[in-house]
Amino acid sequence: MITLYVLGQFRYIAFDSTGKRIKGVHESASERSAAQDLQKQGLTPVELSERAKRANAFGKRLPIRRLAMTYQQLSDLQRAGVPLLRALRIVGNQKANLKVASVFSDLADEVAEGDELSQAMAKRDEIFPAAQVALIRAGEKAGILESVLSRLSSMLLAQAELRSKVIGSLIYPAVLMTFGVLILVVVFTAFVPRFRPLFARLEGDLPALTTLTFAISDLLGKYIGVTLLVAMAAVVGYYALRRRPDIRETIAVYQLRIPVFGKLSKTLAAARFCRLLGTLLDNGVPMISAMQIAKQASGHVVMARAIDAAVESVRGGGSIAEPLGVSGLFESDVVEMISVAEAANNLGEVLVTIADTIDRRVDRLLTTAVRLVEPLLLVVIAVAVVLVAAALLLPMADLSSSL
Repeated sequence: MITLYVLGQFRYIAFDSTGKRIKGVHESASERSAAQDLQKQGLTPVELSERAKRANAFGKRLPIRRLAMTYQQLSDLQRAGVPLLRALRIVGNQKANLKVASVFSDLADEVAEGDELSQAMAKRDEIFPAAQVALIRAGEKAGILESVLSRLSSMLLAQAELRSKVIGSLIYPAVLMTFGVLILVVVFTAFVPRFRPLFARLEGDLPALTTLTFAISDLLGKYIGVTLLVAMAAVVGYYALRRRPDIRETIAVYQLRIPVFGKLSKTLAAARFCRLLGTLLDNGVPMISAMQIAKQASGHVVMARAIDAAVESVRGGGSIAEPLGVSGLFESDVVEMISVAEAANNLGEVLVTIADTIDRRVDRLLTTAVRLVEPLLLVVIAVAVVLVAAALLLPMADLSSSL
């Protein structure tokens, strides 16, 4: 018989051997075993209580729009004179979204124990990215937390809006492609096999196109198990290769060369970088730290490499405009605007403006891409059906001529 022990989280206040007061959270199967574990570490617990598990049932990620609204709500409460701890309690007691409420209730508990908001958020890096923590920390140090919360909300809303536009524009092409694939699967699995007994009476070899059509039909019908295993192995192999930095970078470079979609990928990466770096700089985060955070959040290998080059340039007393321009991810006018903003010492503000401009370009590129994809998919499906029809008609013509 196997016994399963469910670990709980226990908040503790303890003293070490030097008498220093230490607070933290320890995972253990029970309060007694947690106390024993702490004592083995040379700590003397004076307070020990189990931490509520409200957030565990909901997963880790928070909806980006809801998080943006929560930051704006905190900003509004701060502007109205509500202390931060009370504002966090108000958000934590709301019933509209239990997942968000649970997370912010835990944040309130830690702030009540003496932690700063940024410290409490940093302990939950799976929920709050480094960029958000850095902005909150900068706001706390500068005494402008209310303003930073509002700007953070605006940044997240802009990111969510851009993501929605991309996903919304790709829905119809995805549906069209799905139906096209289903049609071809039905043709190859239900329609093509009916012609095999008829062609068995033909003398000689079948045309190459017909042989290929029957082979595809067998792969999708008779040997579907093997086909699925090979497909799964190919997918696993692809993702295993992508873990290698050199392979991942090669794939990213070739993706940028795809007509229309490569340019769209560049534009999206540039918009994300400009908005994030601009918001960080505009709220007092130092240049090097801001660029390192932007690199972590870039999500693009080529962009990360360009940021590394820009960081080295800044450390050497140079500008970021030239390395970014060499990367090929930024249009020449954007690079020129960055260069002028650096000289004028208002880079943060200008980068946010550039991000707004790039977002409008994304709209145009998405419209172009969708208009290109829709007829292209229809043509591909039509060509595939015509080829299947030709593969079946060619042997039938030979059969009729031999009669």
